[in-house]
Amino acid sequence: MEFEVASIHLGEPGKFIPPTFGLNIDDAPIPPGGHFKADFNLPTYIEFAYKLMLTPEQSDAMLAHLPAWVRSQAFVIEAKAPVPNPTKDQMRLMMQSLLADRFKLTVHFETKETPVLALVLAKPNALGARIRPHTQGLACDAKWTAPADPSAPTVPPGGWLPMCGGVAARAGPGHTILLGARDIPMEHIALYLNTVYKFGRPVIDATGLKGAFDFSLDWAPDSNSAIIMRSSDSSGPSDVDGPSFFDALKDQLGLKLKPTRAAIQTLVIDHVEQPSPN
Repeated sequence: MEFEVASIHLGEPGKFIPPTFGLNIDDAPIPPGGHFKADFNLPTYIEFAYKLMLTPEQSDAMLAHLPAWVRSQAFVIEAKAPVPNPTKDQMRLMMQSLLADRFKLTVHFETKETPVLALVLAKPNALGARIRPHTQGLACDAKWTAPADPSAPTVPPGGWLPMCGGVAARAGPGHTILLGARDIPMEHIALYLNTVYKFGRPVIDATGLKGAFDFSLDWAPDSNSAIIMRSSDSSGPSDVDGPSFFDALKDQLGLKLKPTRAAIQTLVIDHVEQPSPN
């Protein structure tokens, strides 16, 4: 699939244009109309086009042999799909075509065995209280009411989120981090963990659980946390009060991470050029 029309120009330093929808791996519905606009560097567009969520180490390896502009230069891409209401995966295919046409991007995939962390059940056949199959929660098309306190234990897993399909994070009480989602597969949960904690290796799903899930995970950030959020109160960083990431993962979700090795499919960039003019 290809965009019906597309334009590319350099982004302005210090000025950021929000995307029309999130360029991430989730399958949440995108706004109708088939319009696309975003302001990112090339690796972000590549990850979106090929539905990747890379660790910092994987990203560095993918880009190590490429010129500096690939990382540093932002490009504003505006495009229109040939159909009025494309899916997000159709938009990915259109982006693949645009990158090949305008950036002369060529890639291939290689499978390599590498150290990973496997997401597994902490106890056989048992999940924690803060995760449940999506079929047991609020339907995506049902009316949603914002809870007074998103982090309250009475709020159902993921119940503080208005939309399905994507993972979100917000500040919890005492400078903790609250992470959650509704209607997301376990594979995506594993991948998203790499965005909130610095493990130094990829996380893969080895739970064997199928279907979609709702979850909420609340923990106290430490030096290995990839995100730190400030609460609206005036307490300082020393007032962080909550479980560690690994304790929260086990106690709240019934999951743990097990070091192992696995065959990982890796995208290799063979060639890329500065984009052709409009």
